Amino acid sequence: MLYVILLYALFASVFTIAKTGLEYSQPFFLVGTRMLLAGCILLGYQKFVKKEVFSFNRQTWWKILQLAAFNIYLTNVFEFWGLKYLTSFKTCFIYSLSPFLSALFCYMLFSEKLSPKKWMGLLIGFMGFLPILMSHTSSEEQTGHLLFFSWAELSVMMAAICSVYGWIVLMQLVNQHKLSPVTANGTSMFVGGAFALVHSLIVEDWNPIPVTNVTIFLECTLLLILISNLICYNLYGTLLKRYSATFISFAGFTTPLFTALFGWIFLGEVVTWPFYVSFVIVLAGLFVFDQDELKQSYQDKLLASKPSEA
Repeated sequence: MLYVILLYALFASVFTIAKTGLEYSQPFFLVGTRMLLAGCILLGYQKFVKKEVFSFNRQTWWKILQLAAFNIYLTNVFEFWGLKYLTSFKTCFIYSLSPFLSALFCYMLFSEKLSPKKWMGLLIGFMGFLPILMSHTSSEEQTGHLLFFSWAELSVMMAAICSVYGWIVLMQLVNQHKLSPVTANGTSMFVGGAFALVHSLIVEDWNPIPVTNVTIFLECTLLLILISNLICYNLYGTLLKRYSATFISFAGFTTPLFTALFGWIFLGEVVTWPFYVSFVIVLAGLFVFDQDELKQSYQDKLLASKPSEA
């Protein structure tokens, strides 16, 4: 249990570190540099340690490009641009839409059935996001609005949508194209990072690079790679062998609380009451949504522990 808490505390620290990095560098450059370096590390590991030979057919390359575009480039560009104007805990909280969006994607793309409890959980969950979305800081007010959403909020919502679709593509690469997760992620990070750097060259001020403090920028970039791309990835995979995916997913909702704590301590962010109201409502929605999953998990454990008849 301690390692589950550690995992989501580390995930939460990513938002705090990224928020700090964005004070000294432009978002597209930070995304591109981080992902390009992380991709090189992962591919280097596969090439020189695992002795893997990289050979992809056209269909596999097409899926890798989709993964790079959605799970790396668009997800991180949308997230980091929104994070530049939002508090770290609000960005993380909006990102918590992922479990609900994943269910909707599977319903629409793969015709997976949703029980009445899951539909009720989705409705409660989405309603729970309204209080925090209705409260705006002066920083996000600068980005303008579409209806009652700020463009910064919409940007992070798009990041969550792109991330969920990207994970579906990753599953297809691993299950259908028989690619190892490390190779798929490493290749997509390298390609997606290159996309972000090209974007940076076009829209950001390179004089000589879009960074105001190189030392802090490098510290944040290396910490993001170490924590997010290396430690959390491997720890998550290890924990899935010990705990159910449902429990791990449910425990992930502690991440906004850790982010709020870190934002208050290290960034001086003020956590307002709409955050707590939204948190309680969305947690209730997630609990209702996961009731069927928990019931099925319990039944599977009973069947596994039942001695077989001779």
